Amino acid sequence: MTTQIHRADFADLGLSAFLQAHLDDLAPTAPACSRHALDLDGLRRPSVRMWVACDGDQIVGTAALAELEPEHEELKSMRTDPRHRGRGVARGLLTHLLADARDRGVRRISLETGSMEFFAPARALYASSGFVVCDPFGSYREDPNSTFMTRVIAATAAV
Repeated sequence: MTTQIHRADFADLGLSAFLQAHLDDLAPTAPACSRHALDLDGLRRPSVRMWVACDGDQIVGTAALAELEPEHEELKSMRTDPRHRGRGVARGLLTHLLADARDRGVRRISLETGSMEFFAPARALYASSGFVVCDPFGSYREDPNSTFMTRVIAATAAV
């Protein structure tokens, strides 16, 4: 598979369907008050940067960064199509997002993900990429259904 990563085109009906599938996947995992995925309108906000991973014309993954405060952003809407899991799509997106953030001077990326078994692969991916468990950040509060993680990003060396 040759995966291309590019900025999201919100006019793409395939993206809308992919994001709705993401929300549908999350619905049975926790009560509504513990689900924090952004909908399409939330992802369109100017403070959010979203990417898609495509195999040909097919979207196989999404991920976004939402500004929390200067130099601190939140990883949002990380999803790999279930038929493409285990093929490196999520790791490729995460690597891409971390590089983008570093290039823009972001110093910390934080995330919220589920604490249930369904989210164990995501937590393992984040941990293997340098994220560590942390306290709730931004407007989040302690929640037994959530795991909060963060990672400091090293600045690029001046040339």
